[in-house]
Amino acid sequence: MTKKRIAVIGGGVSGLVSIKCCLEEGLEPVCFERTDDIGGLWRFQENPEEGRASIYKSVIINTSKEIMCFSDYPIPAHFPNFMHNSQVLEYFRMYAKDFDLLKYIRFKTTVCSVKKQPDFSTSGQWEVVTESEGKKEVTVFDGVMVCTGHHTNAHLPLESFPGIEMFKGQYFHSRDYKNPASFSGKRVIVIGIGNSGGDLAVEISHTAKQVFLSTRRGAWIMNRVGHHGYPFDVLFFSRLKNYLTKIVSQSLLNAYLERQMNQRFNHKMYGLKPKHRALSQHPTVNDDLPNRIISGRVKVKGNVKGFTETAAIFEDGSREDNIDAVIFATGYSFAFPFLEDSVKVVKNKVSLYKTVFPPNLEKPTLAIIGLVQPLGAIMPISEIQGRWVTQVFKGLKTLPSQSEMIRDITQAQEKMEKRYVESQRHTIQVDFIDCMDEFADLMGVRPNLLSLALTDPKLALQLLLGPYTPIQYRLQGPGKWDGARKAILTIDERIRKPMMTREVESSGSMTSTLTLAWVMLAVVFFAIIITHF
Repeated sequence: MTKKRIAVIGGGVSGLVSIKCCLEEGLEPVCFERTDDIGGLWRFQENPEEGRASIYKSVIINTSKEIMCFSDYPIPAHFPNFMHNSQVLEYFRMYAKDFDLLKYIRFKTTVCSVKKQPDFSTSGQWEVVTESEGKKEVTVFDGVMVCTGHHTNAHLPLESFPGIEMFKGQYFHSRDYKNPASFSGKRVIVIGIGNSGGDLAVEISHTAKQVFLSTRRGAWIMNRVGHHGYPFDVLFFSRLKNYLTKIVSQSLLNAYLERQMNQRFNHKMYGLKPKHRALSQHPTVNDDLPNRIISGRVKVKGNVKGFTETAAIFEDGSREDNIDAVIFATGYSFAFPFLEDSVKVVKNKVSLYKTVFPPNLEKPTLAIIGLVQPLGAIMPISEIQGRWVTQVFKGLKTLPSQSEMIRDITQAQEKMEKRYVESQRHTIQVDFIDCMDEFADLMGVRPNLLSLALTDPKLALQLLLGPYTPIQYRLQGPGKWDGARKAILTIDERIRKPMMTREVESSGSMTSTLTLAWVMLAVVFFAIIITHF
C-alpha cells in the first residue's frame, strides 16, 4: 500500500515533531521551510526576516527543561533548567539529528498556496504550490500539517497612540529589538508588560538613562525560581495540584496565587497590581523587574494617551519629556494566507476543533499544530497534537460530526471569554495539563494512576506528587517508550545536576520532612478517590 504523503509547513519546533509523528505512523512527510535552517522562533538572527518569528539575543526561556521536553527525548541533565535561546536551539538540533529528521525538510522553500483538489470530498487531498529559487512546483498531498506558529506578524496598533507620527525619536516593535547597546544614556518607553515588555525594560535599564514601562492593565509577576530554589513550574504543575484546582473555587485559587506573588513583592506598592485576578491573564515571568523598579531604573506608568514631538502624555495626566525611543511590546497576530478560505482568522480568533482541526471540511486532512498559548510549555503540546493528528490522518482515530465539533469549539471559546481579560493575547489560551490530558485521552496514552498504584506504587506516587512531565504519555499505548519509567523517576536528578557545581555538606532532614508530608497527603488523596469511585 502506498504511503500517505503529508505536507508539513514550517521547520520550527512544531514542524520537527510533526515530521517525527508522521514517521512513527508510517506516513511520508515533506516539510517546507522558507529559511535555510530549523528552529523557527528559537533561532536568533541579528536581522529578522519578514514574516518570520524573531527573538532578542538574551532571551531565556520561561518554562523549565522538565516541563518543555519532548515525551521520548529528555533534555540532558547538564543543561540548565531555564535555557538560553541558543541552548533551546541546540536541543532541537540534537532531536532532529538523533531522529534523522533533516532529510525530510526542503529548505528555502515557501508555500504559496494550499487548495483542495477537485475531488476533495472523496480523496481529502490538497494541491500545494511551493516556490524555491524562483521556481514554482505543484504537488498533491494526502494531508497538511500547518506549523507556522503565532509569533510571526508584529501587532503594532499605532492608531491607538495619537501623535506618534510626529514623534521625532525612534519607535519600533519589540520584534526588531536585538540588544540594549544603542540605548545607552537614553530615556526609553516600553509599551506593554507581557514577557517581552518586561524583559526589554529590565535589559535596557542597565544602559539607558531611564526606562518607563507603560501598561494599560498591570500584571501579576511570576519568578522562575520557586520555593527551595526549584523551578517555579515544576512546583506549580503536578497532578495532585491539578486535581485540587478542580475542587477549589476559582476565587480561592486566585487569592492563594496572588498572596504567593505578593509575598515576593507588593504589586500595589510597585505600581503593577492589575484589576483582574491572577488567572484572568497570561502571567508575566520576570525575575529581575522588581529589582529594577526598587532601584529606580524602571518606572511603571499607565497607558500612553498620546505623543508630542519629544514627549509622552499618559492617561493619568502625567507627562515624560525628552523621550528618545519607544518600543511597542504589543504582541503578535497570526494568519494563514496560503490556506485561503479553509481557515479564517479574525482578530486572532479562529474556530478549530481541539485547537487543531477546522470543523467545516468534508475530510479531516488539514491540521494546525501549536496554535495555543499555555501557561506552561508549547513544545509537548505540539508533539501530542502531532501524535493525535497523524493517527487521524492514518484512519486510526475519527472525529465527531461537524455539529458536535462546532458545539465543542463554542463551549471552549465561551469558557475562555468568561475567564480571561478581553484581548488579542487571550484567544488561544489553554490550561497545560488539561490540554495534554485531553489529547492523551483521545489516543489512549494517559496513565491510570489507580491502576499504577497497585502495580507500580513508586511510579504512581511520582506521577501524583512529582513535577508534571510529558514523558508520562510514553508509558503505555501507541508510541510507548521503554525508557519512560526511568526518565520519570530521575527527574529530580536532572533538575539538580546543572546547579550542583560545588560540593557542599548535605543535610537530609528538611527534605525528609517534606517528602513525608507529601506522602501522607498522597495516601489521603488516594483513599478519597477509592472511597468515592
